[in-house]
Amino acid sequence: MSYRHAWGIIHRISENAGGNVVASTRGGSHGGETELSKLGEAVLREYENRSAHLRSQFENNWKKPSVTADGIVIRDGKILLIKRKNDPFMGYHALPGGFLNHGERLEDCVVREVREETGLVTEIVDLVGIYSSPDRDPRGHFVTAVYHLRAKKGTVRAGDDASAAEWVDIDHLPEMAFDHADIIKGFLAGRPRKLSD
Repeated sequence: MSYRHAWGIIHRISENAGGNVVASTRGGSHGGETELSKLGEAVLREYENRSAHLRSQFENNWKKPSVTADGIVIRDGKILLIKRKNDPFMGYHALPGGFLNHGERLEDCVVREVREETGLVTEIVDLVGIYSSPDRDPRGHFVTAVYHLRAKKGTVRAGDDASAAEWVDIDHLPEMAFDHADIIKGFLAGRPRKLSD
């Protein structure tokens, strides 16, 4: 950056701040001196504070876990599963579910995601559990609320992120994505064997 360009920037900052942000003295043979004025020090402090705040927000946004909701829907001894259309685990079976939208309740998220991925309109029976192990998803740290849902209406059809949606015998689960097999087994172990609601 040239000397002239730098002074142009300082001049624009001074205009916006309403006064000189630097004070310069000519020194002749003794050399001159340029330093921040009191206003310049205040502007620099404000810049550093705002810069630190923005940097903190940016860094923290990348480190925060993602929040998702998945649904367990069981009917006549079969569980509703989707086949994943995208990586990770493309082609593997999974519980229907997905990301929580900003301003959305988890309960609304799971009902919406199940409808988008399977075509079924459902209602919540109860909360199965919260799964938050930092290594449960290769994409990063995910916190997932899993709900037991009851199908109300609709025909099963794949949509959104699912390449297939189908009822699968709960005694013969296919290879599952993520930790979904463990979630299903835990759900079944904690419930009466007759799950035909």
